[in-house]
Amino acid sequence: MRTRAIKPIQTAKNVENVLSSTVEDQQPLSPMARMFHEPDSNVYIIIIIGFQTKINPEVMRANLGNTLLKHPRFCSLQASSVPDEKYGGQLKWVRTEVDLDNHVKFPTIDPNMDFPDMYVEDYVSNLSTTKISMSIPMWDLHLLNIKTSNAESVGILRVHHSIGDGTSLMSLFMSFTRKASDPEALPTLPISKKQKPCSSSGGLLQHFIKLFSVLLIYWNTLVDVVMFLITIFFLDDTKTPLKGPSGVGSTPRRIVHRTVSLEDVKLVKNAMNATINDVMVGVTQAALSRYLNRKYGKNKKDGGVAEGNCNLPKNIRLRATSFVNLRPYLGNEGVAEKTKSSSNVRLGNLIGYVLFPFTIALREDALDYVRSAKATGKRKKASLEALCTYFMARTFLKLFGTKLASFPTQTTLWFSNVAGPSEEITLYGHQVAYIAPTCFGQPNALMIHVVSYANKMNIILSVDEGIVPDPHQLCDDLEESLKLIKHAVIYKGLVDFRVY
Repeated sequence: MRTRAIKPIQTAKNVENVLSSTVEDQQPLSPMARMFHEPDSNVYIIIIIGFQTKINPEVMRANLGNTLLKHPRFCSLQASSVPDEKYGGQLKWVRTEVDLDNHVKFPTIDPNMDFPDMYVEDYVSNLSTTKISMSIPMWDLHLLNIKTSNAESVGILRVHHSIGDGTSLMSLFMSFTRKASDPEALPTLPISKKQKPCSSSGGLLQHFIKLFSVLLIYWNTLVDVVMFLITIFFLDDTKTPLKGPSGVGSTPRRIVHRTVSLEDVKLVKNAMNATINDVMVGVTQAALSRYLNRKYGKNKKDGGVAEGNCNLPKNIRLRATSFVNLRPYLGNEGVAEKTKSSSNVRLGNLIGYVLFPFTIALREDALDYVRSAKATGKRKKASLEALCTYFMARTFLKLFGTKLASFPTQTTLWFSNVAGPSEEITLYGHQVAYIAPTCFGQPNALMIHVVSYANKMNIILSVDEGIVPDPHQLCDDLEESLKLIKHAVIYKGLVDFRVY
């Protein structure tokens, strides 16, 4: 049965009050949301979704009205109040009518074209050169019925980052989907195992350990905050072939992605008693080391690019701005409860960030990359740096406005990871082949994003081609680095190789 096309949908509680100026509808944007409107950090989230079937645009449009448009953020304008010299005018959420024709794009595409993968890649890249008008809610959806190497069709959702962060948008996305194996059941997200609380009846030694742990957190936090302030004012990363200049946030982006086995990642994780994030950071350190070694080798006249030669300068300072979901710290409900209904999902930007140092070196033992990532990750977990940067951003905005409160431009890259559904899912009856979220508009030439989906791990790169002209080569390095680390785990007997 063919679903009829729907008319523009009115999303206000009462049609007569669509444009009413109620207190609820005119809440100001949060400080973090305002930071995503700055010229050098006017950030959009791009979610590329590959489908295993052709897209039915009428079904998509009809379901958007019953799901996405039920959420107030997707049917609200970001309207500015009277401009202020200090703060530049305060943006507020104002409810409005939504005409889907302004948001859903279904271009006519030649199904027999050559190089369909490059067509999709170019299409996404072109989206990074345009902005969504603030006269409408700041999102759009592009439906491409074109067969690529890993999907039968592709959907591209573009959302301004002020609407919500990756975790909240993933939660919202999950509320639209169902398990492929059970069309009535919601998908599940991987749940981190919580550490068992220590018994309060311990002896003197246990109380001493608790006190030491608390003091260590305070000390680490102090060190991290001081380092953050030093970085903001003058401590820049080493100028490498990956480091972009100032103003890079406004340049077009090339977005590419590569799928690897989540089982391989879990193999390394279990063998080294690490987390999935530790493994992926270790893989990234290894890949960036390979990539930079090749780049520096090409600049040498003595053929230093040869395999095995170390061409890296000593003491490279290369850091990532790594984003942290603050909902567990700030007491918000878990994602599992929120995904029951799209209208229940609380969007927003409850994120802080940490400055995560990457080790750039050629290691004889590939597992050293994971060990290094694990040690740094453990150190960062024993700190409240992310929470402090969040509140510092809020304070700077209140005191100085958006001119001084901005994301650090001194780091080399942004790094982010989001846990995706644990099993294959369908979106409005269309089975999903892959999910590839990333951003453009960030003040760095490189962003690396990792997201899990069923038994896959997708690595997404968003690059300024003027700085990183060969992103597919970097994808190759990431894939090869995971293989080398996996083989090292098996070779050292840390896992039963007969199982793999």
